[in-house]
Amino acid sequence: MKILTVTTLFPYANNPKHGVFIETRLRHLMAHFPDVEVKVIAPVPWFPFRHPVFGEYAEYAKAPAHEQRFGMDVYHPRYVVIPKIGMTLTPRTLSGAIYHQASLLQEQGFDFDVIDGHYFYPDGVAIEQAATRLGKPFTVTARGTDINLIPQYPAPKKAIQTVLQKSGHNMAVCEALRQTMIALGAAPNSVTTLRNGVDLTLFPFADTAKQAELRQQLKLPSHQPVVLSVGHLIERKGHHLVIDAMKNVPDAVLVIAGSGPEEKALRKQVHNNGLASRISFVGSVSQKELAQYYGAANALVLASSREGWANVLLESMACGTPVVASNIWGTPEVVRTADAGLLVERTPEAIAAGMNALLTSPPLRSDTRRYAEQFDWLSTSQGQHAIFSSLISKTAHGR
Repeated sequence: MKILTVTTLFPYANNPKHGVFIETRLRHLMAHFPDVEVKVIAPVPWFPFRHPVFGEYAEYAKAPAHEQRFGMDVYHPRYVVIPKIGMTLTPRTLSGAIYHQASLLQEQGFDFDVIDGHYFYPDGVAIEQAATRLGKPFTVTARGTDINLIPQYPAPKKAIQTVLQKSGHNMAVCEALRQTMIALGAAPNSVTTLRNGVDLTLFPFADTAKQAELRQQLKLPSHQPVVLSVGHLIERKGHHLVIDAMKNVPDAVLVIAGSGPEEKALRKQVHNNGLASRISFVGSVSQKELAQYYGAANALVLASSREGWANVLLESMACGTPVVASNIWGTPEVVRTADAGLLVERTPEAIAAGMNALLTSPPLRSDTRRYAEQFDWLSTSQGQHAIFSSLISKTAHGR
């Protein structure tokens, strides 16, 4: 089985965390099914300058044209993104980059059976256009904002609906997204929920002794509750709400892990509220470092306004740390019992109440880890393989 995965959400050498959840899903598919051969087209926006003054755009310029990651050839063709009008033009420029790179792979002998696409807009729209020209079947997996936010705009909504109808099959990382896809016009039997799993080795269990050891290593207080807030520093992730909540959780300290455009405003908020002695920013950290922070913490708080399947929740639980999470979209599908943590409304008051409740009466860390262990990757890999096999078989029969 030869699979061509296509997505703009994929790690590259100088940005190893970008879309790592898609890479992780592929790695487990290949591990469980050795008959699968994967190559990846992960386009990046074209930008001519590499100087750090240009921020994330400079990182795009530094991305290699080709690299190997975990036994997969990964290609990073460039496509044009024009500010202001990008939402309408990008699917076309992206489609051209995908088609050109896929054609080169075919010429080099990789005649793939199916395109495994991710994120419906602009990626899915571009993939549908390229797949039609290539005469190949394709699937698209919904990830979150591509279904629960972007369809608010009429033109992208119409384009997404076309993809839902033309794809060989659609996948969603949570049932809430699946139901929304059906409401957008997808046939119920054309959409399957395949949740993400968690790497139980990368995110190891930390009992109370290990927790104390990790706190010492990370220079965190040994006798105060430690709360963790993880994610890109943007409004949607809700770090500002967690900071406000800390005013009503007086005994705890908060560690914020992530980087992004809201950092300056968040630091100012901390200063204005007199919380600088209890809130620290550690920036963007690797997954290995993040596992240490999970293990050291008493609780993870996720105050997002939109999530498909929030991987940080299971990562924290795998380390034995329960969560307080806003009750939105796919999150109730992750946080289902008291061993996992608590669901709260997305207000500072509700978040503070949840934090106080969880810190006062936490589940056993071993019970939280045991809860996370049920979310392995095997069932997801089996579901993917079955979908791809069926689609390839139907295509061959049609021909």
